[in-house]
Amino acid sequence: MQITNQIHFRNLRGDIFGGMTAAIIALPMALAFGVASGAGPAAGLYGAVLVGFFAALFGGTPTLISEPTGPMTVVMTSVIAQMIASQGGDRTAGLALAFTVVVMAGIVQILLGVLKLGRYVTLMPYTVVSGFMSGIGIILIILQTAPFLGQKSPGGGVLGTVQNIPNLIANIQPIETILAVLTIAILVFSPKQINKYIPPQLSALAIGTVVSLVFFGNVESIRRIGEIKAGLPQFVTPTFDAGLFQTMLIDALVLGMLGCIDALLTSVVADSLTRTEHDSNKELIGQGIGNIASGLFGGIAGAGATMGTVVNIQTGARTALSGLTRALILLVIVLWAAPLTSVIPLAVLAAIALKVGINIIDWSFLKRAHKVSPKAALIMYGVIILTVFVDLIVAVGIGVFVANILTIERLTNLRSEEVKTITDADDAIILNDVEKDLLDRANNRVLLFHLEGPMIFGVSKAIAREQTAMKDHDVLILDLTDVPHIGVTSSLAVENMIKDALDKGRHVFIVGAKGKIKQRLQKLGIFNLLPPHHVVMEREEALKQALSLVSYRSDDMTVDYPTTGYNETALG
Repeated sequence: MQITNQIHFRNLRGDIFGGMTAAIIALPMALAFGVASGAGPAAGLYGAVLVGFFAALFGGTPTLISEPTGPMTVVMTSVIAQMIASQGGDRTAGLALAFTVVVMAGIVQILLGVLKLGRYVTLMPYTVVSGFMSGIGIILIILQTAPFLGQKSPGGGVLGTVQNIPNLIANIQPIETILAVLTIAILVFSPKQINKYIPPQLSALAIGTVVSLVFFGNVESIRRIGEIKAGLPQFVTPTFDAGLFQTMLIDALVLGMLGCIDALLTSVVADSLTRTEHDSNKELIGQGIGNIASGLFGGIAGAGATMGTVVNIQTGARTALSGLTRALILLVIVLWAAPLTSVIPLAVLAAIALKVGINIIDWSFLKRAHKVSPKAALIMYGVIILTVFVDLIVAVGIGVFVANILTIERLTNLRSEEVKTITDADDAIILNDVEKDLLDRANNRVLLFHLEGPMIFGVSKAIAREQTAMKDHDVLILDLTDVPHIGVTSSLAVENMIKDALDKGRHVFIVGAKGKIKQRLQKLGIFNLLPPHHVVMEREEALKQALSLVSYRSDDMTVDYPTTGYNETALG
C-alpha cells in the first residue's frame, strides 16, 4: 500500500465523473439532513459544500467524500434544539450558538490531528461501535416519525417523540404519509439496473416531488421546504454564552469525536477499495478545517460519508480532485438552482432520512451477536439503550469501559496460566537436558518461578497467588526470559515476592531481564536488593549457582552483603 493524497490530472475523467455522481447523491441527502437537524435545508447544503471542499483539500484520504451524515445529524439535532431552548425559543440566537459548537468541534478535530492521535480514535471494540451506530440509526428513525406522518416534531427529542406517538398517529396526514411511503418504496424497490445510472435517493426525491405537484398540487396543507435564498452563505459570528460554555464544550467534544470516528472508519473502507493507505492525522485536520468553515458560514457539521465515498471510487475517482469537483457542483446549485428546491415535500425528505436510519442499524451483527458471545450482545444492547435514551458520550464511555474490563479479564486469565512455579523437571516448561538435571539434583530445594508473555496489571494477582502457594525451598529463581513487557503493577508484585523471599532468608536470582524489563526493575531499585552475580541472563547459570548453594550450605559460616544486609551461606 502507499500513502497518497496528491491532486493531479492523470485521472481527470474518473475524478470529474466520480465527483459529479457523488454530488447527485449528496443533494437529496444534504437537504434531508439539513431539515432533519432543525437548521434548515440551506444549512445542509452549506455543510455539504464547505466540509466536502476543505476536507478534500486538506485531508489525508484522497477519495473520501465528506458531508453531513446520519450520525452527525443526530447530534446536531440535539445541539440545535438545546441551544434554541436555552435562548428562550429565539431561533436566530440559538442557531448562532449551535454553529459555534460546530466550529469548536472542528478545533477539537484539528487538535487530535496535530497531537497525532488519529490512529487511536477508532481503537474501540466492535460491539461498542455497532451499538452506538445502531442506536444512532434508531434515533434518526424516531425523530423522523412526525414529519413522516405529516406533522411537526413535538419536541423533547427521542423521549418527547415516543411519548407523543399516539397523538401523531391520531392526527396523521394521509397525503403526506402517502408521499413518504412512496419515497420509501422507491428507495427499497428501485431496480439495480436503474440505480447504476440514477441514485435511488435522487429518483425518490424527484418522483415524490412530481407526484405531489401533479396529483396533490391543490392541497395547500402539504408542507414543503420553501424557497432557499440563492447566493453565497452569510458569515455567522461565533457566539459564546458564559452560562452555556460547559455545555457547548461537551457538545463540541461529542460532535468532534463522532466526526473523527465516522470519517476514519470511512477512510478504512476507501483504503480497502483503492489499495492505498490514508493519513489519519492529516484527515482529522482536514475534517476539522471543513467543520470550522461550515460553522462559520451557517452549515451543519459533517464527516466522511460511506455511501458517497464508495460511489465516488466505483465511478473512477482516485484523487482529491473528485471531492473538490463534487463541492463545486453543489456550490453551483446553491448559487443558481436553490430556489427550484422550494416545492420538495418535507415528508419526502423525512422518508429519505428515515431510510438512512434503517441502513445505519447494524442488522447483520444484531442477528448474530447473541450467538457469537452473550457478553458481547449485552454490551451492544446496553450501548444501544444508553445511546437512544441517555446520551451518546455516556453510551460510548460505559461501553468501552465494560468491554475493556472484560477483555483485560480474559487476557489476565490467559497470562495467569503462564505463571508457573517449578521444583522438578516434570512440570510444563521447556528445559534443556542440563537444566533438567540441575533442577532434579536440587531435590526440590530450588524453586523456578517462570513468567511468560506480557505481564499486564491483572497478572499481579496470579503472581501473588503462586507466591502464597509456594512450598518450602532455599533458592528462588525468577525467570523473566520469555517476558516482553511487564507493567508497573506486576513489577511491584515481583518486588514484593523478592522481598518476602529475602525476609525468609532465601537466596534469589533474576534471570533474563533485558531491555525495557531491565530498565523497569532498575528504576524500581529491585536489582539493589540482590548481589550483582545473582542477576544473570541464562537460566542454566542461575541453576548452577543455586545448586551450589543448596549442596554446600553450612549453618556455621555466613557472610553479610553490606549493601543489602542479606545473609548468604558461604560456600565451603
